[in-house]
Amino acid sequence: MQRLTRMFVTGLLLSMSLVAQADECKKQGMSNQHLAELIHRIDKSPQGKPGYWVFVVEGREVSVITDEKADRMRIIVPVAPTEKIEKDMLYRLMQANFDSALDARYSIANNILWAAFIHPLSELGDKEFLLGLGQTVNLALTYGDSYSSGALVFGGGDSEALQRRALIDKLLHDGQAI
Repeated sequence: MQRLTRMFVTGLLLSMSLVAQADECKKQGMSNQHLAELIHRIDKSPQGKPGYWVFVVEGREVSVITDEKADRMRIIVPVAPTEKIEKDMLYRLMQANFDSALDARYSIANNILWAAFIHPLSELGDKEFLLGLGQTVNLALTYGDSYSSGALVFGGGDSEALQRRALIDKLLHDGQAI
């Protein structure tokens, strides 16, 4: 019984420590300045200004848009003009949004199919940004094939997607290198 109590207390203390660390990270929050630093680690010459950057990953144009007042960050990658998307393809995109797109999503705006990742800016960490970037680019790259973000595939869906984890691992390595 004492061993069980000790394990419970140790687990509780560890959990409290992790919560405190997460709270500290949230207090610091992501800023446009820090996002610019992360983006420059991936592409040495991005275009744009704080709050709106355009750069290239794996041959795909990526836009990162922030609104500090609204506490939002969006990564978007154009995939295809909507006039080229047939009804059965739209159905497949919705299936992917359920199980293989994961944190990124397919979406449509201004007659363009986009891969998009949207997150509260203040709660965004370096790793979350880099994972979101990798997943978003992977969705664009796998359109018409596996429709996969490269992360895990959620069970119970229709996709039997091939995983493109290599890009996510590369971005994590390059983006977190100091």
